[in-house]
Amino acid sequence: MSESLTKEEMKAYRVQGFSCAGCAKTFENNVKKLQGVEDAEVNFGASKVYVKGDITIEELEKAGSFENLKVRDEKEQKIVHEPFWKQKENIKVYISAILLLVSWFLGKQLGEEHSLPTIGYAVSILIGGYTLFIKGFRNLSRLQFDMNTLMTIAIIGAAIIGEWMEGATVVILFAISEALERYSMDKARQSIESLMDIAPKEALIRRGNEEMSIHVDDIQVGDIMIVKSGQKLAMDGIVLKGMSTINQAAITGESVPVAKAVDDEVFAGTLNEEGLLEVRVTKRVEDTTLSKIIHLVEEAQAERAPSQAFVDKFAKYYTPTIVILAMLIAVIPPLVIAGDWSTWVYQGLAVLVVGCPCALVVSTPVAVVTAIGNAAKNGVLIKGGVYLEETGNLKAIAFDKTGTLTKGIPVVTDIVTYSGSEDELMTITAAIEKGSQHPLASAIIRKAEENRLHFNDVSMEEFQSITGKGVKAQINNKTYYVGSPSLFEELHNQIRSDQKEKIIHLQTAGKTVMVLGTQTEILALIAVADEIRETSKEVINQLNHLGIETVMLTGDNQRTAKAIGQQVGVVDVEADLLPEDKLTFIKELRREHKNVAMVGDGVNDAPALAASTVGVAMGGAGTDTALETADIALMSDDLNKLPYTVQLSRKALTIIKQNITFSLGIKAVALLLVVPGWLTLWIAIFADMGATLLVTLNSLRLLRIKDKKSNLN
Repeated sequence: MSESLTKEEMKAYRVQGFSCAGCAKTFENNVKKLQGVEDAEVNFGASKVYVKGDITIEELEKAGSFENLKVRDEKEQKIVHEPFWKQKENIKVYISAILLLVSWFLGKQLGEEHSLPTIGYAVSILIGGYTLFIKGFRNLSRLQFDMNTLMTIAIIGAAIIGEWMEGATVVILFAISEALERYSMDKARQSIESLMDIAPKEALIRRGNEEMSIHVDDIQVGDIMIVKSGQKLAMDGIVLKGMSTINQAAITGESVPVAKAVDDEVFAGTLNEEGLLEVRVTKRVEDTTLSKIIHLVEEAQAERAPSQAFVDKFAKYYTPTIVILAMLIAVIPPLVIAGDWSTWVYQGLAVLVVGCPCALVVSTPVAVVTAIGNAAKNGVLIKGGVYLEETGNLKAIAFDKTGTLTKGIPVVTDIVTYSGSEDELMTITAAIEKGSQHPLASAIIRKAEENRLHFNDVSMEEFQSITGKGVKAQINNKTYYVGSPSLFEELHNQIRSDQKEKIIHLQTAGKTVMVLGTQTEILALIAVADEIRETSKEVINQLNHLGIETVMLTGDNQRTAKAIGQQVGVVDVEADLLPEDKLTFIKELRREHKNVAMVGDGVNDAPALAASTVGVAMGGAGTDTALETADIALMSDDLNKLPYTVQLSRKALTIIKQNITFSLGIKAVALLLVVPGWLTLWIAIFADMGATLLVTLNSLRLLRIKDKKSNLN
């Protein structure tokens, strides 16, 4: 989206009927010229036009009349798509094809020199190529050489040298090629259109004592939404009353329904499987998580992938080169070696047809749109073709430990006492940690609550935080310290060898050790660990098998970090890191591998995410920061989506390379047929149409890829 346009200033319209990126560009230019329009921009992938200024739908459709485009307001009901075989453009092809067959039959009966077959071929060319000629002549008058210009010159040239039947055949086959291209793009866009249909357009709302069915546009923040069993949620909100299980697959890609109770967050487009829920609406319809996903995916479709940018630049010079080459082939042999004009002009026309850049132009966008749409349906938000390609090229992935490889919820795992009972010492520790802001304090408080210890009744005085080391406080006129082993090494000069050995043993097991003691003795060791996610080891193993170097980044001490790293199977562990250290490490990793991803929560790891080639945020559903800062958001809190995303991206990258190589290769082979004079208009159009059809079908294979390893091989 251009910087001159902001969301508040522009209005979005959906467009039906785009057949190619070039047509979308023509439509954009036509809209910009309309009176009252300050600026306009077309998103071909999402089939939308954004307009700044005063304009009517009738005026927009007039600007798109060259391709019979249909336009509607973004918020209105979508246009009902006519069946493929009933579409107006395709009906013209049927009539043209019938005329061609009739003319061919008459030619066989009356002779090819008879005027009747020639008239039939001419009418077939006019009906089938009417739209093509309008575009071609317009471009020719502006000296713009695209596929329409090339085809127009070739067909008129064929008619001039008397090849009426071949000219008509070229028109029909080109029209079929365009229809198939249009069909494939519509098929790719359906993955996004299906997202739009996920959430209901109306919801049952209670205001005061009255219940009413209201359109989502009229629902306000704070309204109470009633969702019955088996119904989908129309809006995001917080559960006020009731318990149920919600199928969130549409948003997060999770196949297992999630239990929801009072105060839990729920999302528009998810399915209430059982129980009655009352939900307080927290966002307007345009701000729901689903709306943001749709908006970001549509924006992603407009982002040009590196290979697409290369193709566009290549095509800019490629097409005029083909025109010059065709002219040289048509003119030089007759002038230099006294070749037959009719033969070599025919060869030149065939070069124009075979040089048509259709397949090359569609080779990347169809693959990108298809892959991004497929990922969105599986709970992975990829923000553009550039990130899709970068993910396919990844050589290393760095993981933040807390909340990514681990659950981010520390729990007490071991309590070792040296003086006094366990309950008494835990009560003292919990009473002191109650005033601490340290993340590990919450684990001790939870443990004390589980054991039903009355730590809130303990009288505590002179609480003091010892920065980076621990806390101290007075209880019953006795000063207690709770902190790291290093704090007690300072207090006692050295720790007893048996206690030191126990601390090292716990740390080696991947646990963080906190010590309770006084100025003179250690009373207890409390080991706390952040539980590893059940999926972490399997995910890291899959990534390692894909040849990706995996690295864990953490602020934990080296022993703890190494133990966790060994458990999950990462190749490298970097410990004792501050946020700025993570940023430095990512930069070093990029210098070494070039293509590096960082996986984090999108908030604390924002600098490192920004410094990586691809920033991946965990749990994007309902997290605005994650959606905004990351290049890829895993909508569920599930690392299993990462190998799927890497393999989908690699598959997309492979298909894009195959498409570009094949579309150029088949043209090169066809052009070589000029040397012995074997290239005909038939071969030329089949080479062009075949290449377009094959690269399109090849791209659509990405729709079949599911979030299962077996389907990605």
